[in-house]
Amino acid sequence: MDYALLRKKMVLEQLIPRGIKDPRTLNAFYKIERHKFIPSDLRNSAYADFPVPIGEGQTISQPYIVALMTECLELTEKDKVLEIGTGSGYQTAVLAELAKEVYSIERFEGLGRGAEAALNALGYQNIKMKVADGTLGWEEFAPFDKIIVTAASPKVPLPLTEQLKESGRLVLPLGETFSQVLTVIEKKEGRFAFREVCGCVFVPLIGKHGLSRDTL
Repeated sequence: MDYALLRKKMVLEQLIPRGIKDPRTLNAFYKIERHKFIPSDLRNSAYADFPVPIGEGQTISQPYIVALMTECLELTEKDKVLEIGTGSGYQTAVLAELAKEVYSIERFEGLGRGAEAALNALGYQNIKMKVADGTLGWEEFAPFDKIIVTAASPKVPLPLTEQLKESGRLVLPLGETFSQVLTVIEKKEGRFAFREVCGCVFVPLIGKHGLSRDTL
């Protein structure tokens, strides 16, 4: 299978026509071998326009949503980024291409180990990972210029707002279990400005400041 051709088609047919235009984001999607973050029996779907299961009831989001969330962050080469929900590690790789440092938290140990192996195999050296409750953030390395949450929550976890740098930006799906709105939050003088981007559906964010398993 010609994965390079599929990557090119993914960008040209799924991303650009939907309005993804940041050159650095598009270059990352041309470059990163998405199929290496997909279970081997599902790699035929690696570049398809839909989410793909990765185990533990989790998914790798469709390419467009990954690109949209990335573009909403407005990353620079100087940014320190916190990612909540490593998943397969694909979004982590995109962040690592565009930012200076990436700190990623995954609550499932198996997924975390798999993502770390895939990222190490591709040579990324600006990523630090751990298995923990992502809703608590990563206070040791705070504050962060940008924060991305790849699971849905009815509210913004308080520790994440506290760990976001002044003038920083947080992107996450806000809403209930089966329907959310992708939301961009900017911190200005200690206050938060919210901007709704589009409707979306993500797996729930589980943790002390997210949803409890008992509510699912």
